[in-house]
Amino acid sequence: MSQPTSFSLDQPYTEIIVVRHGETAWNATGRIQGHMDVELNEVGRQQAASLAERLSRVPEISAIYSSDLKRALETAETIVATCGKFEVIKDPDLRERHLGDVQGLLFREAAKVCPQAYRAFSSRRTDQVIPGGGESLDQLYHRAISSLQRICQKHTGKRVVVVTHGGVIRALYRRACSRRFRGSILNTSVNIIQISGDDVWTIKAWGDIDHLNQTGHSILVLGLVKHHLLLVLFLLE
Repeated sequence: MSQPTSFSLDQPYTEIIVVRHGETAWNATGRIQGHMDVELNEVGRQQAASLAERLSRVPEISAIYSSDLKRALETAETIVATCGKFEVIKDPDLRERHLGDVQGLLFREAAKVCPQAYRAFSSRRTDQVIPGGGESLDQLYHRAISSLQRICQKHTGKRVVVVTHGGVIRALYRRACSRRFRGSILNTSVNIIQISGDDVWTIKAWGDIDHLNQTGHSILVLGLVKHHLLLVLFLLE
């Protein structure tokens, strides 16, 4: 994918570069995260550094927003350290979906350890909440969309980076395309959404990890793909 092109501030849309955080040890072992505050592992830090180097070449970024969970915030802070001139703006509404009683469990054990919560967790019903304080997909959707709409209102006609989580990114795709995304959201993948002044959402790029391929991290990419193929993809973001 080519780098986003330069554009003037009178453009009729706001461009949001949405990226997922780098890898954590829980990602690597298949442990369900949700709101659990897990930091990046060494692979995740390398991924974040490669992402930061890529974004440092993107012109006219006006702000960097992040979930306040460590794995996203550390990724965002790595971008800021490379790009300079920014402070990370933390927004709790960019957090991953709260997954209730299955948080902290290994995916392969969750059905046996906590069957009721696991059934809710696995449900395709968008209004299904998860026991233990977990959110429904609809609740996640509404807070994620509200967060992006606030960002657009504050940065109309500009380019903004948002560092968040797989569940949030799926919600944004659902808003833009009116359907659920069935594939994998890889760590530090780049997704570009343009939002017009009349709230029309257009996806310009999706799931791009060229920065990993181009910096000698092909093994990391293969590991990510293998990890996600072995899991029920939408559950472990």
